[in-house]
Amino acid sequence: MHLDLKCSLTGESYPVDQLQNLSAQGKPLLAEYDLDAIKETMTPQAVRARNIRSMWKFWELMPVDSPEEAVSLGEGCTPLLQANRVGPFEPFENLFVKDESFNPTGSFKARGMSAAVTRAKALGVKAIALPSAGNAAGAATYYAARAGLECHLFVPEDTPPANIVESKLGGANIYLVNGLISDCGRLCREACDQFGWFDLSTLKEPFRVEGKKTMGYELAFDLADHFGTETLQLPDVIFYPTGGGTGLIGIWKAFDEVEALGWIGSARPKMVAVQADGCSPIVKAYLEGADSAPLFPNAATCASGLRVPVAVGDFLMLDAIRKSSGTAISVSDQKLMQGTEEICRWQGISACPEGGAVWKAAEQLMSDGWLSPEETIVLFNTGTGLKYNHLFKSDDIPRIDHEGENWMKILEQQS
Repeated sequence: MHLDLKCSLTGESYPVDQLQNLSAQGKPLLAEYDLDAIKETMTPQAVRARNIRSMWKFWELMPVDSPEEAVSLGEGCTPLLQANRVGPFEPFENLFVKDESFNPTGSFKARGMSAAVTRAKALGVKAIALPSAGNAAGAATYYAARAGLECHLFVPEDTPPANIVESKLGGANIYLVNGLISDCGRLCREACDQFGWFDLSTLKEPFRVEGKKTMGYELAFDLADHFGTETLQLPDVIFYPTGGGTGLIGIWKAFDEVEALGWIGSARPKMVAVQADGCSPIVKAYLEGADSAPLFPNAATCASGLRVPVAVGDFLMLDAIRKSSGTAISVSDQKLMQGTEEICRWQGISACPEGGAVWKAAEQLMSDGWLSPEETIVLFNTGTGLKYNHLFKSDDIPRIDHEGENWMKILEQQS
């Protein structure tokens, strides 16, 4: 592998052939590649010609020596869907949704787990452990199963039931914690120290971000294909739901890498981090001009992926937002749930609440004049809404008596 690991704060190098968690400074390690060694052979044309239907078509920029080494379930290659200009979406001339619900286990978390489990297995790991607010648990379960590893999960006791069921079914050992994901993380660290499990927590190992950065690669190809150009393209604005922030950090990293490969120029999209009002540490830090985000007190939101009161990659997110001339914004639970229903109803996309949040944030910033109608805007729907059915009302559906005579009147009232 043309690969090195460096502390994201100091630039200090760490061995890539050993298991790594945080740097000596307690900061994430990020992978750096010898891009000069691959830029002549790894071109957009070469990538387009590959018969690999997964994110591993970008394997030279991943922690493997060949795509055959990957622990894969077919993650990536998710659709970029242009939004119909109907209903509340009418003002947006070039609005797109990158729909990550098409991933294995139904969320973008599959990308990160594929890369992280691939590298963990290669370095001899037998058991992984992590805290999760929901979708990461399911992804870790199934990639661990694919790789033949034990999986231990620490999740808040109010984690969506679908995530708990899928993890149990996949053979993970699940521990319900009467606290937040930050509490789960503390217990996970102690258990890893005690039992020798490898900690696969968000940004506390180097490779989950490597899987998630492939969203940035794909987006550049997606837009080129949509507009019918050979040259790769980036949007004007990206809205990303931000909990631990690995996706936003990974996408920003991807853009730097593809520029170094000569695939794009120096222009960047404005990066918008979207959080919930009840858990918005990054928004608070951004508005206060801070470089880090302390623990957000009493974190609460129905969007479980956004309920991350403190993030180890806070400074990396804030740096990307500011360098891109982006912003950070939060929305209420009421608004994000409304947004989820609007995406489902008007666009035919089964959105998760986090996807609803980015839509309502875009709508708000359009109303405020921060966005222009003609800008190319991409919303990331990070998972399927099917895992959040417990949040939606369905007790008002009319019942029909198949032996009754007045069932047609019910239809007339509904139409």
